[in-house]
Amino acid sequence: MNKLVQAWYQNSPWLLLLKPLSVLFRWQAEKRRHAYLTGVKPSWRAPVPVVVVGNISVGGVGKTPLVAWLAQTLREAGYKPGIVSRGYSSRAPYYPFEVTPLSNVLDSGDEPLLLAQCTQCPVVIDANRVAAVKYLLKHHDCNLIISDDGMQHYALQRDIEIAVIDGSRGLGNGLCLPAGPLREPPSRLEKVDFILVNGESCDIPQSSYAMTILPGQLKNLVSNCVLPNNALASQETVHAVAGIGNPSRFFSTLKSLGYQVIAHEFPDHHRFKAKDLRFNDGLTVIMTEKDAVKCAAVAHDQCWSLSIQAELPPEFKNKLIARIAAFSAA
Repeated sequence: MNKLVQAWYQNSPWLLLLKPLSVLFRWQAEKRRHAYLTGVKPSWRAPVPVVVVGNISVGGVGKTPLVAWLAQTLREAGYKPGIVSRGYSSRAPYYPFEVTPLSNVLDSGDEPLLLAQCTQCPVVIDANRVAAVKYLLKHHDCNLIISDDGMQHYALQRDIEIAVIDGSRGLGNGLCLPAGPLREPPSRLEKVDFILVNGESCDIPQSSYAMTILPGQLKNLVSNCVLPNNALASQETVHAVAGIGNPSRFFSTLKSLGYQVIAHEFPDHHRFKAKDLRFNDGLTVIMTEKDAVKCAAVAHDQCWSLSIQAELPPEFKNKLIARIAAFSAA
């Protein structure tokens, strides 16, 4: 799979062999969206504003820290947000399933558990986002819904769509799966309310806002000791462990903080075992927060996680809140 991903962003000529399949995938994606928008397939509108965060490409783009930022920002603006998510890789005993900060990561999945812990908002997972929202509204006093990674889940109507793009990788070769990284064609971005570009600027034709991911603190997985993010950089080398959509971004962050990094890349949502974190050389191990929620039971005392937070420009914040206020008033 890594070779295919590299080919998407290097525009490898052999991908032309897959282009007929991409044309079919794009046609099916557009047909499916049109069916929901025209009522051929049923969709449901919640009685409160729904903000959908998503992307049109596969892989990590920074949606989780953005959802956390949205929850905090909208709560400060007076709203009572709830979060729904698919709960990818979760094995809950039933659905809809409410995720709490004390949930078992095997039940909840990594990202929903991290959101429950860092936002203190009610979080409900279900592949059926409509069912998740109905459960949330029935059991909690929420007056706004944030749907994590729900852009293509058209059965749930939305009031605001926020598309996130990886600034360093952009839209790759601009082709839909499998010849490219896109779930929907680039023209889909013309229909969203806001486009956020995470990191370095890329060639996105529509107006967009810059999103910056800032490193936070280091936290020991065993002792819960907290240190500044560069406190261990004086050590000769550290092991960097990442099972996320774009591990290279995490490795680059550590290097920017002064760390000499031995990179260990795992598949997104990887279920870590103790052997994945033991290198028998006494060196410190640093991982993402998303991975840390899965490693608590298998970590040793040299394991640390690095927190991150999203930073958005005031102009985006003001326009978003004004847009939501308009829907709430209506």
